[in-house]
Amino acid sequence: MLDPLPDSRSATGLAVRCSRALRSPWSRFSLLVVLLLAAATAMLLLEPQRLLATGWPARLSSGGAAVALFGVVYGACTVAFVPRPLLNLAAGALFGSQAGLAAALAGTVLGAGISFGLGRVLGQDALRTLLRGRWLMAADGQLSRHGFRSMLALRLFPGVPFAAANYCAAVSRMGYPPFLVATGIGSVPNTAAYVVAGSEASSPTSPAFLAAMGFIVLTGIGAAVVAWRKRHGLGGK
Repeated sequence: MLDPLPDSRSATGLAVRCSRALRSPWSRFSLLVVLLLAAATAMLLLEPQRLLATGWPARLSSGGAAVALFGVVYGACTVAFVPRPLLNLAAGALFGSQAGLAAALAGTVLGAGISFGLGRVLGQDALRTLLRGRWLMAADGQLSRHGFRSMLALRLFPGVPFAAANYCAAVSRMGYPPFLVATGIGSVPNTAAYVVAGSEASSPTSPAFLAAMGFIVLTGIGAAVVAWRKRHGLGGK
C-alpha cells in the first residue's frame, strides 16, 4: 500500500516556502514598484490632469459633494505622480479660493497618507537595509527623532518633491499622525498661492493674482538659492 504522506509533506513545505517568499521584504518592495509604475503609466495614458483642468463635469462644479469628490480624485492623482501645482490651479479655477483650498488640502493629505501607507507596509523593511550612507542615515535619524518639525520644514520648502518626502518619511520610523498633521499645515502656504492664482486666472492683473504669483516666484527662487548653497557647501567639504 502506497504511503501519500511524503508527497503531502513535500507539497506543504513548498507552499510554506512560497508563502515566505511572497511575504519577504523584497517581494513586498517589488509589489510597491509595480504599483507605482502602473500608477505612473495610467497617468501618462489617461492624462487625468487634463480632466481636472478642462473636463470636469459641469454638474460637479459646485457644492460640498463636488469639493469632496475633487479632493478624492486629487489624492489619487498625487499617488499617480500628477504634479500638485497643476491640481492646485485646477482647484482654484473650479471652486474658487476658499473651497478650492479646502479641496486641495484634503487631497494633499489623502494622497500623502496613501503614499505613506504604501511605503510603510510594502517598502520600509526592504529599504531600511539600504540606509548605509552618512547622509541617508542622518536624514533617517532626523525624520525618526524629529518627525513633525522635519516634515513641516519639507512641506514648507517648495524644492522637495512631494512623493519623495512621502516615501522618505515612510521608510523612517516617523509616526503616521505627525506625518499627516505636518503635511496638512506645511502645505498651506504654497497650496494657497496656487489655488488663488487659479481662481484669479481670468484676471491676471488683479492684486490677488499678482500677489499669489509673486509668492510662488519668490519661494521658488528661495528654494533654488538654498539648494545651491547646500550643494556648494557639500562640494567644498
